[in-house]
Amino acid sequence: METHVTILKSRLDEANLEKLLAVPNEHVHRFIADAIELCNPSSVFVVTDDPDDINRVRRMAIETGEEAVLATEGHTIHYDGLHDQARDKARTRYLVPEGETLGKNLRQIERKKGLAEVKGFLKNSMNGKEMAIRFFCLGPINSIFSIPCIQLTDSYYVAHSEDILYRSGYEYFKSIGNKNDFFRFLHSASRLDRFVSVDIKWRRVYIDYIDDTVYITNTQYAGNTVGFKKLALRLAIRKANREGWLAEHMFIMKVLGPEGRRSYFTGAFPSGCGKTSTSMVKGETIIGDDLAYLRHHKGEVYAANVESGIFGIIRSVNSDDDPVIWNVLNRPGEVIFSNVLIANGTPYWIGDGREVPEEGINYSGNWFKGKTDKKGNEIRHSHKNARYTIKLSELDNLDPKADDPEGVPLHGIIYGGRDPDTWVPVQQSFNWAHGALTMGACLESESTAATLGAEGIRTYQPFANLDFISIPLGRYIQNHLDFVKGLKKVPKIFSVNYFLRDKEGNYLNGKQAKRVWLKWMELRVHEEVGALTTPTGYIPKYDDLKRLFKSVLNQDYKKEDYEQQFEIEVTELLAKIRRIRKKYRASVPDAPDILYRLLNAQKYRLLAARAQFGDSIRPSLFEDED
Repeated sequence: METHVTILKSRLDEANLEKLLAVPNEHVHRFIADAIELCNPSSVFVVTDDPDDINRVRRMAIETGEEAVLATEGHTIHYDGLHDQARDKARTRYLVPEGETLGKNLRQIERKKGLAEVKGFLKNSMNGKEMAIRFFCLGPINSIFSIPCIQLTDSYYVAHSEDILYRSGYEYFKSIGNKNDFFRFLHSASRLDRFVSVDIKWRRVYIDYIDDTVYITNTQYAGNTVGFKKLALRLAIRKANREGWLAEHMFIMKVLGPEGRRSYFTGAFPSGCGKTSTSMVKGETIIGDDLAYLRHHKGEVYAANVESGIFGIIRSVNSDDDPVIWNVLNRPGEVIFSNVLIANGTPYWIGDGREVPEEGINYSGNWFKGKTDKKGNEIRHSHKNARYTIKLSELDNLDPKADDPEGVPLHGIIYGGRDPDTWVPVQQSFNWAHGALTMGACLESESTAATLGAEGIRTYQPFANLDFISIPLGRYIQNHLDFVKGLKKVPKIFSVNYFLRDKEGNYLNGKQAKRVWLKWMELRVHEEVGALTTPTGYIPKYDDLKRLFKSVLNQDYKKEDYEQQFEIEVTELLAKIRRIRKKYRASVPDAPDILYRLLNAQKYRLLAARAQFGDSIRPSLFEDED
């Protein structure tokens, strides 16, 4: 410890040293001292929970040029350049000790080799720059959900984003004593050109789960660099595996039932598939849009939001479809826009419902209509994965229990993805195991712009979490099956599909229909409406949806629309089972046997239904649930 304190005394000024040593934790001191020696910053700034420290972070983001001030008070813009616009899955790897493996699904590199490589990139990477030391807490502070975290970064855009997205944790760290149970993140944007990381080919995101440490270099895009998002999720999944809880890629929201009844739901959707818009629908309240911890409490499942802000996809956010977010983005307040077009100090993005200016500044530099890249491809005015960063407290529909240390009791879990032709718009599983496996573990979705690579490719996305599962997938699935053992009350499981299309490619549901599906699910968890039994789950009755469409949306819901939307397509569903079975057989050798048993049972129910009714089965042919 003396050696590390000696390093800190030699590299920090008196004020920052005093702030750091007020945290009585030798493990914290060692991590920071080692990082200073490695990255060699010219100065170090320790950020406490004091508003003056946090305000300095925002000022520095502007003074360094990483953000620029916009016309509306509190709004800033950040750009990631042409080539640093999404999570880099190929260069995100786990550091695995020699002789160990995490299975075929996870990208990994031998630990000693990976540490040598990434530390080589980090060596002297902060020379000429300042290191910011950030303390945060994942989950509500002083609760069963709390996980303390530290991030060291030379990017004040990253540090500013974290202030918006997470609960300050400096004082919390002072209260935990000398515990070594915290997550660590070390990030350097490294060499910059016009405030953008330029050595993208050396971009690395390496996860050392032995020390709960993540090393990040040569990138600024928040999905790669804000360690408390999906990188912390990977560490949390391993921690949850050890301790018997679940860390999930889920929103948390409250759906109001009859006479003001409060029912809480989580939902897992791959990025760009409607997760945030679902959690923000009109008439309901939000607790979080992205990450959730689930734990046992009082014999039930309770959930808490990991974050206190939103790093959301801005594409298609407009006043009609997303009024709550739209209002926040267009009034004074702290907002970071990233990779959108700026014209005369005003941001513009794809699908905002406004006329696109002739020219402005975007992630490619000076932009004009018709601009192309070196390959002749059009550069759109705003990137498809452009983002906004806001505090949850700015939302008019924030739930009063958003920061409750106890969390909220969970009534239902929803799984959804981009599925053009298979799942019906909404259905309920027969039981927990059926839902966790045939809906969660068998989730498929078309890829989007949120990750690097081709779009529109259907891939399997178990639990909408495949990119972040940091333990063997079979173990992760078994953890879900085991999670509800011994509980007095188990949440219901549902699936939704907002992207069902007809043979001409037209979407079969409007964007606001999700509000009706939520109300139906709320009634189902309280057993106040019936359902029809299909081979794949329980679906709504037409009369119930007709009433809900009228009361929720003031729309007349046609019987022919219901019959088309809830038609069971046997061929597509059987093909899905074959795809999933093949994928699991090939790449998940430890998948629980019950997965195959439930898939086989579903297959035989589908075959029996086809023998009786044909290949495309209208919902009116199915009987009421038992």
